[in-house]
Parts: sequence; C-alpha cells; structure tokens
Amino acid sequence: MVSTESVLTFAAMSLLVIVIPGPSVLFVVGRALAHGRRTALATVLGNVIGCYAVVVAVAWGLGALVQSSVALFVGVKLAGAAYLVHLGVQAFRHRGEMRVANMDAPAEERRGDLRSILDGMVVGVTNPKGIVFFAAVLPQFVDHSAGRLPVQMMVLGLVPVTIGLVTDTLWGLGASAARSWFARSDRRLSMVGGAGGLAMIGLGVTVAATGRAD
Repeated sequence: MVSTESVLTFAAMSLLVIVIPGPSVLFVVGRALAHGRRTALATVLGNVIGCYAVVVAVAWGLGALVQSSVALFVGVKLAGAAYLVHLGVQAFRHRGEMRVANMDAPAEERRGDLRSILDGMVVGVTNPKGIVFFAAVLPQFVDHSAGRLPVQMMVLGLVPVTIGLVTDTLWGLGASAARSWFARSDRRLSMVGGAGGLAMIGLGVTVAATGRAD
C-alpha cells in the first residue's frame, strides 16, 4: 500500500496548494457572507464530497481523460463557472430579503441544507484547480510495484480532502463571523449579502477566463 513517506510528502505538497485560496475557498466565503454559517458549512461538506469524486474519477482513469482532452476540460470548467455566476446572481437578487430579525431563526431548512451541499458538490467536481492537481500530481505518489493503483490513489486522495475540509471550514466560520458583525442593521446585512453574491459572480467569471488555453 501507500508508504508513510509518500503520504507525508503528498500532504506537504497538498497543503502548499490548498493554502492558496482558489475557487472552493472563495465560494465558501461568498456563501458565508451571503447566507451565513450553516449554509457555509453545508457548502464545505458538499465541496469535500465533490473533490473526492474527482479523486475517484482520477483513480479509475476518467480524470486523465478530462486532463488530456482540451474540449472536455474547457467544458467542465465553463459549466462550473456558469453555475457560480448563477448562484451569485441569485444571492445578489435576494440580498434585500436578509433581515436582522431572521438571524436567530434557522438559516436554512433541511431542504435548503441539501441544496447547499449539492451546490458545493458541483463546485468541487468542476473546480479546474482540483482537476489539474489530482490528475497531474496524485498519480506520481503511488507505488506501482505494490499494485492496486486505484486504491492507492483513493487513499492518498483522502489527505488533501481532509486538509481542505479543515481549512475551508475555518474560512467559512471566519467569514460568517464577519457577517454576524455586520448584521446589526438590515441595510448592512443586505450589503454584505450583495457583496457575497458579487464575489461569486466575479469568481465564476475568473474561472471561465483563466486556466488552460492549449
């Protein structure tokens, strides 16, 4: 199976990549500002599931196909960008519905939590940063002589996913705490909700405009 040395080396490399805020972090922050802590944490959970789905895809060969096909890679990237813009537009449109009086009530119903998890999954699956990292870096840390390569990659994939779970949760909690500070007036709460929506729109545009061009 995977050696301890490989796990530690891969963990160090993963940490270096994850600490640089990418689409996942910015999305979680935007959701926290627009909707609060509960939605942010549900989004983090969904994003982790989506990221690990990419790991599984890479482990069984689909990730290499996406990475090698320019058209498929661009298609995945644009789909994720469009979804981010859609969510940002919705958050911005409904910013006026945010009220201080509602802060003590549950932020989301069960159905809303599920929707937030699904939103996070979509962003995790279509995150170009994650696709490139897992497709290009993950296979380099497996031991070919040990066999069972897909299983090795799935085990190794738990490392960056776990690191991302911790760091994204901290980002979400920090952003939701800032939102609570702003929530002393309906006007400021509406403004921060609009800012979260604009942040997601800007993120979607950035994801669509950057990345592979070959």
